Amino acid sequence: MTSGPDFTHVVDWVFDLDNTLYPSECDLFAEIDRRMKSFVMEALNVDAAEAVALQKRYYVEHGTTLNGLMTQHGVEPDAYLDYVHDIDLTPVEPCQILRANLEALPGRKFVFTNGSLGHAARVTKRRGLDGVFDAMFSISCADYAPKPQRPAYDSFVARFGIQPDKAAFFEDMARNLEVPHAMGFETVLVRTNKDWSHEPEGARPAGAGEQPAHVHHATDDLTAFLGALRLAPRLSA
Repeated sequence: MTSGPDFTHVVDWVFDLDNTLYPSECDLFAEIDRRMKSFVMEALNVDAAEAVALQKRYYVEHGTTLNGLMTQHGVEPDAYLDYVHDIDLTPVEPCQILRANLEALPGRKFVFTNGSLGHAARVTKRRGLDGVFDAMFSISCADYAPKPQRPAYDSFVARFGIQPDKAAFFEDMARNLEVPHAMGFETVLVRTNKDWSHEPEGARPAGAGEQPAHVHHATDDLTAFLGALRLAPRLSA
């Protein structure tokens, strides 16, 4: 019997996608980041320096660069999402142990991402996780309200009939766990050893450091963390 954290109350499992279901060392964000800059330059007719400044400021102030572009400039969201997620997924490798540990979780499993559904489908397939999740919820499913805004979580919970006090939420962005914690989710922060110091403070995934009060658990190895959990027994068919 495992002696890991007690998750026997959890029947719904919610996972962020990028830098959570695959290691941040894959550095997909760097590819997405470059394409965001390129999109902003073209859409707003600005130079590279101004594009980067706007991109980062909108991320911090609006939750996503997209939300800032929509709010401030009326940018069409699907064109943006298709463009920035058109990236090479070669660095993402399948992980059969992660797949097995996810499949062992009793209850429903979800992906909840500020990205697009297409990106979520491609990444999970590349990671060897296709067919594992009961549903995927993207920013478009929340009428483009992003995490960490409360309406995004409310839309997600309402759509799938989730009871937060019987659910767990996994994220690499500490700020995206504040609302789930307030709602009653068990919160898990997936840390990274990658250096994010070049990013604005509000845009950095969690590295080493103090664990915020709204984080119940933190790990730098999602696969091992899931494998060590104490789980409710599965119901027989």
